[in-house]
Amino acid sequence: MTTDGQPKRALPKLRRREVDGSGQDWVRFEELRPGLHLPVVARPALPGIELADWGRTHRALVDAQIHKHGAVLFRGFDVVTPEAMDRAIQAMADEALAYEERSSPRSQVSGNIYTSTDHPPSERIFLHNEQSYNQTFPARLFFACVLPSQQGGETPLADTRRIFQRLPAEVRARFLEQGYTYVRNFGHRLGLSWQQAFQTEDRAEVEAYCQRSGIQVEWRDGNRLRTRQVRRAAGLHPVTGEPVWFNHATFFHVSTLPAPVASALLADLGEEELPNHTYYGDGAPIEPEVMETLRAAYEAEQVMFPWEKGDLLVIDNLLAAHARSSFVGPRRVLAGMARPFPWSEVAPVADAPRDSPPG
Repeated sequence: MTTDGQPKRALPKLRRREVDGSGQDWVRFEELRPGLHLPVVARPALPGIELADWGRTHRALVDAQIHKHGAVLFRGFDVVTPEAMDRAIQAMADEALAYEERSSPRSQVSGNIYTSTDHPPSERIFLHNEQSYNQTFPARLFFACVLPSQQGGETPLADTRRIFQRLPAEVRARFLEQGYTYVRNFGHRLGLSWQQAFQTEDRAEVEAYCQRSGIQVEWRDGNRLRTRQVRRAAGLHPVTGEPVWFNHATFFHVSTLPAPVASALLADLGEEELPNHTYYGDGAPIEPEVMETLRAAYEAEQVMFPWEKGDLLVIDNLLAAHARSSFVGPRRVLAGMARPFPWSEVAPVADAPRDSPPG
């Protein structure tokens, strides 16, 4: 009885919230913004979670999220050193890979952890899939934000499944039939030297690598090198079975550069001597209107988010293209690659009547 003569009410029984002993619910996956499927963001639900330890135990869960969304942004795990990044790579994707057959200036930070790019801050880097021109490419990409820039500096993403569906069937058809040709000229004052690209001073090593990789080699006067390789433009994702637009045909075409830069290069070097350029698989020029259509498809699917210090972005290289925005102020983003995958194990895609373009 209470002091006023009323019967006492039983206090409700409080249940202690149980935490899954497997640790699966220690990290929660959610949309970064409402309606944004790429990337999905993963945040710690409990304090003090070591991402590498959790990721090693729940690799299958991470892979499932990546295959569904294309990329996972781990936020709140404080990945700010090359060592922490390397541990996360080993936990979720095995050993980090060396950067071979290079096309972009990068600096080695520690082991196989590199700067994301050493291009000047004022330059925007167009959407592309890492090393899709290689016969063996990394299936996983990792980017860790050590220091976000004061302004800009995002790493935009685009879903290659949606890019494929957005392209008109008539544009896809020739690329699916022939692939595309990638031509590189080494030895000019612009672009990487062949020594930098192949990480050797030995011509014989370059020739052996190119022979293994299906690359035509042409040594020219002045210790210059021209290479030519025909590569596929699309394929079926080996896990999801979905068609993906996976190539460098747009990225390396001279018309994708800012117009003043492209005009200056063509005036100075001519098309034959460009550091990088692409053609149809039979060597014919890609029409300007086709290039505009390709770039428009990438741009229509581009999504961006601001970096936060400690972020770790994990990308399925086949499912998501990535880029870099220009920026102001210091910026430090580290990059790593993992899971080598051969083009020979990517099934070809037979084109079909185009689905409705994604909304």
